[in-house]
Amino acid sequence: MGTQSSPPSSGAGAHPNIVASGWDASWNGSLTANEAALVAAVKCAANYQTWTDTAGANESLPMNCITWFEAMAFCAWDGGFMPTEAEWNYASAGGNEQRAHPWSSPPAFLGIDCSYANYNPGTHCVNPPTGAVNRVGSESPKGDGKWGQSDLAGNVFEWTLDWYANPYPQNPCPDCANLTPAAARVVRGGYYADADTALRVGYRSLAGATSRDNHTGLRCARTP
Repeated sequence: MGTQSSPPSSGAGAHPNIVASGWDASWNGSLTANEAALVAAVKCAANYQTWTDTAGANESLPMNCITWFEAMAFCAWDGGFMPTEAEWNYASAGGNEQRAHPWSSPPAFLGIDCSYANYNPGTHCVNPPTGAVNRVGSESPKGDGKWGQSDLAGNVFEWTLDWYANPYPQNPCPDCANLTPAAARVVRGGYYADADTALRVGYRSLAGATSRDNHTGLRCARTP
């Protein structure tokens, strides 16, 4: 359900509160042709990719080297949906606590080291001197957000549903997402080679929807 030969159905993976947020059949052409092509494509960086053709030690690592379209297709296949930027930010900020980092308690607490997140404080937390992704939840529960989500900061960037706009296109923003096509989609959270400032809750970044990077992965959302 993530290739041109087997794409998601139209409307699949829609956000339950946002109209016209599901899979658009016009996106099918942005998927790889078939399973073999997808497997080849996710091997985007020999020293950093987490995919292996045979299950092994990497199974506990976050998936990387995936495009926005593949992330969207996966969430649809898995029974979830892509989180909006607002939802992602809400979880990371601890709602109205407006935390500096996902783990910040009190909210203004700026403490951070390798026991909170996988990042680069000068010497990479994992696999110095080049850095690498870490097992999902390695810094849990110390680095978790208010509601228990792990890895909201560091390790890999995470795709969101929104197209990137600066400033936010709506404010306040209940149950909203920026679905107006633009040059790039929003990624949040920072990654393993970033400095601590990129792991702050308010840090926003962007990437082309067809880009395939070893530092970008995904997190699907679900209705409680």
